[in-house]
Amino acid sequence: MLSRILISTNLNFDSKNSNIKTFKMKQIIIIFVMIILYHTIQAQNKISGIITDQDNKPLPGTTVFMPEINKGTVSDNTGKYELSNLPNGKIKIQFSYVGYTNKIETIVMNDNSLEMNITLAFSIIGTEEIVITGGYNSTQHENAVKIETLKLNPRSIKSTPNFMEVLTKIPGVDMISKGSGISKPVIRGLSMNDILVLNNGVRFENYQYSSHHPLGIDEFGIDDIEVIKGPASLLYGSDAIGGVINFIKEKPAPVGTVVGDYNLQLFSNTLGITNNLGIKGTSKNFFGGMRFGQKSNADFLQGGGAYVPNSRFNEYSLKTNGGFTGKVGTFKLFYDYNKQKLGLVEDEAIDAITERGRENKIWYQELNTHLLSSQNKLYLGKFKLDINSAYQNTELTHLGDVNEFELQMKLATLTYETRLYLPSDANSEYIIGFQGMNQTNTNINDRETILLPDATTDNYSVFGLLQHTFFEKLKLQTGIRYDNKSIVSQAIGSPESIDYRSPLDKDYDSYSGSFGATYHVTEKLLFRANLAAAFRTPNLAELTSNGQHETRYELGDNSLIPEKSYEADLSMHYHEDNFTLDFAGFYNSINNYIFISPTGDTTDSGISIFKYMQSNSKLFGGEAGIHFHPKFIEWMHFETTYATVIGKQENGDYLPFVPADKLKIEFRVETEKISFLHRPYVLVNSTTALNQNNAAPDETVTAGYTLIDLSTGGSIKWKNQSVFIGISANNIFDVKYIDHLSTLKEVNLYNPGRNIALTLKVPFGIKN
Repeated sequence: MLSRILISTNLNFDSKNSNIKTFKMKQIIIIFVMIILYHTIQAQNKISGIITDQDNKPLPGTTVFMPEINKGTVSDNTGKYELSNLPNGKIKIQFSYVGYTNKIETIVMNDNSLEMNITLAFSIIGTEEIVITGGYNSTQHENAVKIETLKLNPRSIKSTPNFMEVLTKIPGVDMISKGSGISKPVIRGLSMNDILVLNNGVRFENYQYSSHHPLGIDEFGIDDIEVIKGPASLLYGSDAIGGVINFIKEKPAPVGTVVGDYNLQLFSNTLGITNNLGIKGTSKNFFGGMRFGQKSNADFLQGGGAYVPNSRFNEYSLKTNGGFTGKVGTFKLFYDYNKQKLGLVEDEAIDAITERGRENKIWYQELNTHLLSSQNKLYLGKFKLDINSAYQNTELTHLGDVNEFELQMKLATLTYETRLYLPSDANSEYIIGFQGMNQTNTNINDRETILLPDATTDNYSVFGLLQHTFFEKLKLQTGIRYDNKSIVSQAIGSPESIDYRSPLDKDYDSYSGSFGATYHVTEKLLFRANLAAAFRTPNLAELTSNGQHETRYELGDNSLIPEKSYEADLSMHYHEDNFTLDFAGFYNSINNYIFISPTGDTTDSGISIFKYMQSNSKLFGGEAGIHFHPKFIEWMHFETTYATVIGKQENGDYLPFVPADKLKIEFRVETEKISFLHRPYVLVNSTTALNQNNAAPDETVTAGYTLIDLSTGGSIKWKNQSVFIGISANNIFDVKYIDHLSTLKEVNLYNPGRNIALTLKVPFGIKN
């Protein structure tokens, strides 16, 4: 038919009639578009099928998702699903349904339609997921590096005004905390700049060098959190020496739908309220969404009931995204804005604040962060190409008395990355890549205090990764990376002044690499082993600090040299339908480990002096976990984990800020329905921290403690509307305790006491 149209079309461009020319040109354009559409439709990649359970009954509402191209759908009432307009190449697809084992398949599209019928097996214990932080789109059991995942499901996570506290459910993950609003992650005893934080894969930069600064990422619009415990410099360069935490954004709406949700949380301990509202939609090729969030919290109550002056905090956020998915590739654009006002619990504030409140007026820090990122994947025959870039800008302001600006800085960071996936087969994958970062720190508005000098940091790196599977049981992964980094700063003050800081012109380069293996003894038993060499360069604060920072006076050292880490990891995983068992051990030797430690001296005004120091050190320990669901008691779960780490300097002294050993026990009762409640549950948690007697010099020992948490909830359905309601009580016995990693210990204040929380989630949607 198209050929007949072409033959019959009169293409007489010599005609003097301009209207005829215009008409003929329109015909040509229309015909050209028809030809393109014809070939596109004829060559459209499509996968479809029916999802059933073991009894061959359909599973409506099963989630079908392809993380690599950010596209998914749900099965209809008959279990049918379909995803079309997919790119050519090898793609992983995950099928998920609550109470069933995830099914993860690898498909190869080549201008074809594929029918794949899926049977999901009943399993009350959660199973492996597709993870993306390890460099490959692979399953947890395929990775030589153990990657923990945490889903932000209100039924299973802790309801707390401190988002960082949620992550501590993962064994080996702790937090340095200065109250509910300010906390930093700790992985196996390493923290601050030894931990790299990613916002949906983007290196996150917001002055995270200090324990007095917040994590900077909220829970709004986050589906999953992936954690690498151990060196990851091969993939991410400096600052990933101790591990990586990747906050992964929520999935797009299923194709052909517009959905949203409203979330509310109320907290008794901080008189806190958290609101967030999101809406998103997806068509055949396009997707997009928007989410607003707000938090407001008063000064928190310690165990025993006394409030902590100026621990109040307030936050606002806006997150938007949009993108396109087609045969040629996937293109995504994200914009995040976050504004935080965080009270500073220091001597001046404690003396000045005489009553509990929530408004930030004096002695607080304000952070305004903008993050714009573009993430794109192109499918070029047998090649795949990732082209990612991001620009982020954080403005940090410290205020003393009302409208008294103490310091004001702006950190602008440009990051970019290209990864080329070379042609591969079912048993192998090869990746080469380039990464870069350009960053400037600027003091603005001529404030009284200059905490860090004006400076420019540039980092460039190249890397290569490969993995190969032998006889279907042994998977090897290895890679190498080269980094070059420079830091140039301006001088502060004049050479004759006591607070003079000389200019910097530092240049560092380093190699890093890893070699690991995963061996599946059986389908149920696997072992992992990994050897990694990693590095971290000293940062601007460690090199140049010279002044009071909150409750202490900090001194840097411009002669610091890069850290070098050599870590060995070994882990074991075993699972049955109703039982899982995990063991993991590590030994991390760090040459020239950088840490901040009290010196035992004070300034003339009595402020404790802390100094950045360096020493050959070692950290070793491990984690163990058991999850048991007895078959004869279908409604019961029992889960327990234990984590231990010891950090020592070469001279035998212990390292500071190393967490105490922790034992966590979870007892869970859940069923499908009780009366009007759908999927009701009762959850009891206990956390026991042992005595931390391994204190660093000038660091005090800390007594152990046990906390009990209780939560319950379920969903109420009316017609097609579902509402989730949860009630929880944390530290139910209002224990008065101090965690070893709490910086409030410096001012003799305790951790939060009892907190009763109400959680409400209202999903809504429109199906086109």
